Amino acid sequence: MKTKSTRRGDFLAQMNRIVPWEKILSKLSINYPKPTAKGGRPAKPLEVMLRIYFLQNGFNYADLSMEEALYDIPLLRQFTGVSVDAIPSDPTILHFRHWLEKHHLSESLFEEVNAHLASCGLFIKRGSIVDATIIHAPSSTKNRQNGRDPEMKATRKGNQCYFGMKAHIGVDAQTGLVHSLVGTSANVAEVTQVHHLLHGQEEVVHGDAGYKGVMRRSEHQHRAVIWHIPRRRVLALPGQEQQVWEKHRHRQSLIAKIRAKVEHPFRVLKCQFNFRKVRYKGLAKNTAQLFSLFALTNLFLARKILLCNP
Repeated sequence: MKTKSTRRGDFLAQMNRIVPWEKILSKLSINYPKPTAKGGRPAKPLEVMLRIYFLQNGFNYADLSMEEALYDIPLLRQFTGVSVDAIPSDPTILHFRHWLEKHHLSESLFEEVNAHLASCGLFIKRGSIVDATIIHAPSSTKNRQNGRDPEMKATRKGNQCYFGMKAHIGVDAQTGLVHSLVGTSANVAEVTQVHHLLHGQEEVVHGDAGYKGVMRRSEHQHRAVIWHIPRRRVLALPGQEQQVWEKHRHRQSLIAKIRAKVEHPFRVLKCQFNFRKVRYKGLAKNTAQLFSLFALTNLFLARKILLCNP
């Protein structure tokens, strides 16, 4: 009868404690279907469906795979609080996701999680770091439409060509938590989305060399912030090359330690939650999933602090 605490069990136990269930449920219950006098089959409990939705994103399950996993794994049923004879079917899981997308509730979920983290003092808002990552999409045309997703585009990074979408994020410079998110096709320049990623209270903004010239754009002329955007190359006068290069390298190493925090949410997104390729067709559905995933990412990154200060 010996048992062992597994990594999946530890992860679910932590999420069960740190997710602000009551706040999220009160936000979503406004638009959730209510029982009617006409009868018919009632909707599944909102908390059960929300927990299943979190499992689906956290473990990268498709709708049918999520239903089968609930039958196979007692630990998942324990987390959702559903019995074997009441497990929702995969069309029910699909309809719940479509309901979230229709009412833009993934964004509300993301905002509620961030509001909860802000109430715990985890958003300082003195500085922001902006960056973007490419999420791959299937480039094959061997499908029923004989074509690719028209909303996904190709872009070049170095000598490599990529096809898919971009997730642009704004991260708190002190805590590394995501406060802003924009989803675009992969060919959209990162510098054009910065005004969507700033909350307006920053004193300093960090970015990589891809954001060169952002301070000269018209949408940022009113901002009184310090921009830390590295140059692509260092120009020095003859005889001063070594001195200028050492000074530049020291300054960039200090800034790089701050800017590295923006890579942590991407690491959790792609390695912890295994979201390396889009699951759905179209930008709207995939961006809605990104909002849910980055809400989970923020909770995962702040889990140690939240567990110590419930």
